[in-house]
Amino acid sequence: MSRLLLDRGCNVNYLSKTGESPLHILTKRGRFEAAMTLLTHGADPNIKGQDGNTALHLAMKLDHMDLIKALMVFGADVEVYNDLGETPGLIAARTSKGPNRKVLLNMLCSVGVERCHPPSRDTPPPRVSKAPPPALGFDDIVHVAAAVAAMSRGYTEVDGPERGCKKMERLLCLDGGGIKGLVLIQLLIALEKGSGRPIRELFDWVSGTSTGGILALAIVHGKSMEYLRCLYFRMKEEVFKGPRPYESGPLEDFLKKEFGENTKMADVTHPKVMVTSVLADRHPGELHLFRNYDPPVLQRSPPYTSTATFKPLTVPQEQLVWRAARSSGAAPTYFRPMGRFLDGGLLANNPTLDAMTEMHQYNKALKAQGREMEVCRLGVVVSLGTGKPPQVAVTSVDVFRPSNPLELAKTFFGVKELGKMLVDCCTDSDGCAVDRASAWCEMADINYHRLSPQLSQEVMLDEVSDSVLVDMLWETQMYLYEHRDVIQTICQQLLQL
Repeated sequence: MSRLLLDRGCNVNYLSKTGESPLHILTKRGRFEAAMTLLTHGADPNIKGQDGNTALHLAMKLDHMDLIKALMVFGADVEVYNDLGETPGLIAARTSKGPNRKVLLNMLCSVGVERCHPPSRDTPPPRVSKAPPPALGFDDIVHVAAAVAAMSRGYTEVDGPERGCKKMERLLCLDGGGIKGLVLIQLLIALEKGSGRPIRELFDWVSGTSTGGILALAIVHGKSMEYLRCLYFRMKEEVFKGPRPYESGPLEDFLKKEFGENTKMADVTHPKVMVTSVLADRHPGELHLFRNYDPPVLQRSPPYTSTATFKPLTVPQEQLVWRAARSSGAAPTYFRPMGRFLDGGLLANNPTLDAMTEMHQYNKALKAQGREMEVCRLGVVVSLGTGKPPQVAVTSVDVFRPSNPLELAKTFFGVKELGKMLVDCCTDSDGCAVDRASAWCEMADINYHRLSPQLSQEVMLDEVSDSVLVDMLWETQMYLYEHRDVIQTICQQLLQL
């Protein structure tokens, strides 16, 4: 009913005569699913109602763990005071009882909420102050010196002569992961808050695979992160319907609505974007990049000798944005191929090294054309993951010809585990992929940062449960609090370049 009324144009933040919003009322009634519908349609969790209470104050009084997590994930202020001078944290400390009390207080502490005390009558509620920046260490001095030296030279001997722009470029890389793109969004929101700037202004290059590719295109086209978070929660209900593989129509309609049916890749040129996909009209398949700039033209040998003739690829001026997004997210067994394209995660679920290779080839092409002054050195790489599942024991990956029913069962389970392991290894975006990218950046004096929270359970690419997804985002918030110094360092480096 909430969804129906919102579709009819009702104001999600309208206040009743008693000063309560719909979110206040549903929170009082403990209606988690309906409250999630409001939050994903733009409900403001920080509106004050009766006695100055926000929805989070009310959820704390109810001891409703799922609602508390959901409200905080969607930006509820944990330090706001009601008319009685109480913060949500103080209410939790006072009223939470039973087995939930310790869990709730530990949960709040894990995201940086300190034990709150009521303010004195003579002093106003304290304002939240930002933590002081970390002290400057030896490594920081070395990195700053290297950056200053590189900028003073114009650009390093690795890239070419001492000519070129003095600006250091910033690269953002977004992994694939289906609905776990919500983790990427939560990480990007933290970077925006830490820097005070939209993501679009923080990076010169953005690369992405599958769900990361969709987000990369959304960033380039100026979509806000809070809007995308709500959009992902609403999208899953429309896209993941029925058995796999899912119908492509709802996903394509969603992409057309968000990006426009006729918007071309070259319509928006800053920041530069590259979205991965796989050309599946040939064997072996090839990695393909959808770009909003002309691809680098270099004289190099093709990866394979071809015995067939393939259709030419479309240039950025003719590529449709929604088709590029759909091609990057055409995950086998989840969606049908987009023409001759499959999901980019098959070859580059973590696109960092492919993006760095593309940037190097782009600069090399500029120098070959006599345009050295346009070449800029890469200064910072920020790689964001969709969360690491817990590592579990495998019973058997032995596959053999069975001779009796017992061996048949063992072979069946072995085939299942082996198939899953092969898929996971092919699409692994952490582990070796991160180690290689980190090593290459270290060799080239490039600042490299990797953010990917450890999850307590495996979340499927097509997960639709709001409770599971809220828990995933809550663990992301805990991860962000634990790594707040790293976030601050990243923001400082992005703003300095």
